[in-house]
Amino acid sequence: MLGPLVEEADAVVHMAAESHVDRSILDSAPFIRTNIAGTQVLLDAVRKARNPGRFLYVSTDEVYGSLLLEDTSAMFTEETPLAPNSPYAASKTGGDLLCRAYHHTFGMDIVTTRCSNNFGPYQFPEKVIPLFVANLIEGKKVPLYGNGLNVRDWLHVDDHCEAILAVLEKGTSGEIYNVGGNNERSNIELTMSILRIMGCGESMIERVADRPGHDLRYAIDASKIKQELGWIPTRSAWPEALEETVQWYKDNQPWWQRVRSGAYRDYYAQQYGSR
Repeated sequence: MLGPLVEEADAVVHMAAESHVDRSILDSAPFIRTNIAGTQVLLDAVRKARNPGRFLYVSTDEVYGSLLLEDTSAMFTEETPLAPNSPYAASKTGGDLLCRAYHHTFGMDIVTTRCSNNFGPYQFPEKVIPLFVANLIEGKKVPLYGNGLNVRDWLHVDDHCEAILAVLEKGTSGEIYNVGGNNERSNIELTMSILRIMGCGESMIERVADRPGHDLRYAIDASKIKQELGWIPTRSAWPEALEETVQWYKDNQPWWQRVRSGAYRDYYAQQYGSR
């Protein structure tokens, strides 16, 4: 089935991934299958096409590993050595390197993006922002790992999509482009902001044991995509972007309730079969 679809396509944008670090720690097998073997399947389908188009691989800043909290000037560039620290990050690095190899070996037109943490509407509610909002709506506490000082660069999904389109249309074959939101926040800062928006106090924080191997800090240098392709984030600035996102989850409770309960699986099984 995949071959005919690829034949009809002008390009393939590979976004599919198992992406939750916690689940990769519990069981890495689905991450290896989807993020490495799945990438190989797509690459081979494009390689065998009569008129192969561009292949864009959506990777992650987690392939770079971790920065030190105290070195606030350090940032990931496209030249930063790959040093993944979780099974999820390792599986994405595997797909990343397959793309590099297929470009070099077969001359395929491949471009790669490495993005920071995404946020926005329709995010699977195992992710921190929808998870925290949903918990608070249901009167549950929010689980905060360790001391909460781990730092992430938050990128709105709309900004990310615009960056992907820019790379797809104008990126140089074989190149990698970092995509960040210029929006570094510690986990405790994120948590306190969500509590404030939701009108809740610090008593709703539940301190939990830190994640094994928890990366300390991610920070993206996105100057390359800005200079070469003219892309900059316009939707990621806080507090407005976070407030809009929280409001979306408040306004769309049936959507995330259906996801959290697993009812969405029954819906799609009815619509598309159990394949």
